[in-house]
Amino acid sequence: MDWLADAAPDVVCLQELKASERQFPAGALADAGYGSVFLGESVWNGVAILARGVEPVLTRTGLPGNEDDKQARYIEAAVNGVIVTSLYAPNGNPQPGPKFAYKLAWTERLLDHAAELFGTGLPVVLAGDYNIVPEPRDIYETTSYRDNALVQPESRALFARLLDQGWTDALRKVHPDETVYTFWDYMRNRWPRNAGLRLDHLLLSKPLVRRLADAGVDRDVRGAEHASDHAPAWIELRD
Repeated sequence: MDWLADAAPDVVCLQELKASERQFPAGALADAGYGSVFLGESVWNGVAILARGVEPVLTRTGLPGNEDDKQARYIEAAVNGVIVTSLYAPNGNPQPGPKFAYKLAWTERLLDHAAELFGTGLPVVLAGDYNIVPEPRDIYETTSYRDNALVQPESRALFARLLDQGWTDALRKVHPDETVYTFWDYMRNRWPRNAGLRLDHLLLSKPLVRRLADAGVDRDVRGAEHASDHAPAWIELRD
């Protein structure tokens, strides 16, 4: 709530809320000026989209391709003429194993749906926690993540295939040569020593690339008391 008051974003995508429908603070958000759509579970996962001054128009909950998958990992809404997603991709650890297999299968389903969205020609932002470090430069110099699902060749290949569809990685577009992190683990003093990873991505369809004015990460939020281990990644689009 403090960040909403300070940053006043027009649209917010939240992940890993670990809340049921009853627990989600829609009333408090409305009092702060934000409409919301939400997909949750009582213990795990959970995604939401907030919009300042308007109600997001819900267009999809869950990815197509597996009706048996009930995990609350994907929500999609229209806000002021833009299709926005909030996705929380599987972590995939430990790997190899069933959790890594689920990560790869879920991301394949994301690719299929993303291709459909891109093909519409609509302005779309694929935003969320992808739980993939796209390149070696998107993680601090370390061997401790060597066996982690976030950096495996299979995971990175899926992200590369997403970009090959035509999506633009907004943070990398604005900061092509800079080190940009969005996540710092709570363990081993990683935040104070800036031992970070870039896991949170905002991918743009073609109609939005020319409207991209800026992108960044509100790093200071990560240093607040009781902070998430992720800091808000953001983009600014021209009207």
